[in-house]
Amino acid sequence: MNDNTPETTDPTSDTRYERGLAVLRQVAGTDRPAVLDSLADIAPDLARYTVEFGYGDIYSRPGLTLRQRQLANIAALAALGRAEPQLRFHLAGALNVGCTRREIVETLIHVCLYAGFPAALNGLGAAREVFETHPAAGEPAPAEAPAPGETTDDRYRRGLAALAEIDGHAGEQVIASLRDIAPDLGRYLLEFAFGDVYSRTGLDLRSRELATVAMCTALGTAAPQLAVHIHALLNVGGTEEEVVETITQMAGYAGFPAALNGIAVARTVFAERAAHPDRN
Repeated sequence: MNDNTPETTDPTSDTRYERGLAVLRQVAGTDRPAVLDSLADIAPDLARYTVEFGYGDIYSRPGLTLRQRQLANIAALAALGRAEPQLRFHLAGALNVGCTRREIVETLIHVCLYAGFPAALNGLGAAREVFETHPAAGEPAPAEAPAPGETTDDRYRRGLAALAEIDGHAGEQVIASLRDIAPDLGRYLLEFAFGDVYSRTGLDLRSRELATVAMCTALGTAAPQLAVHIHALLNVGGTEEEVVETITQMAGYAGFPAALNGIAVARTVFAERAAHPDRN
């Protein structure tokens, strides 16, 4: 399988449906994806739209690999917390297109930062069910134990360094912005979010930021944080095309309003970076 673009039976396929069905078969790992029959008795047109739009239009676009699209979906669906059947489908789909069990688990651990521990725990519960029955799941990764003798100061410094790699001097700015009202919250952000979670192995920073852009877009309640993480994705090697593709994909999983609002944030970020390239 080409890791960069979806495989289709014929890239010049005459119909969106044929193109979408070819990609959906890759993700579903079967020639007869369940969505085709599960809606046949009540809303067959919705099944067709899923194939044509979701996979024929969106998934078939260049700009993201199938692996990236699946990790973005997992992050967004787990964060939303209201679509467990679809989350399980995309967990299996991630394995089908070559994501590893560790990448999936790391993505779900990452969810706790943006949607809370219940969302991450429920996502991992769904992942456990999928792993138990999927032949590609493999062995679990070992737990990442803290270094012997590690202190809170060590975690703080590691978090500050991780945040600096992602977004320059944002760490100092975050601490300063919360100093007058919730200084401990700023400290927790550095120690836990960046010192503990972002510093974990198993998922590279580009994938973490792509997942974060997907979550912040889908949740629809975090425009300032979405802007920060669009900057961050670009800072760690992501492209404007990847930003736009990730947000566009969320139209199918969180709705067009969420995607349109996300694109508005991206437009502002791109303009800021174009006007001040020295700050990038």
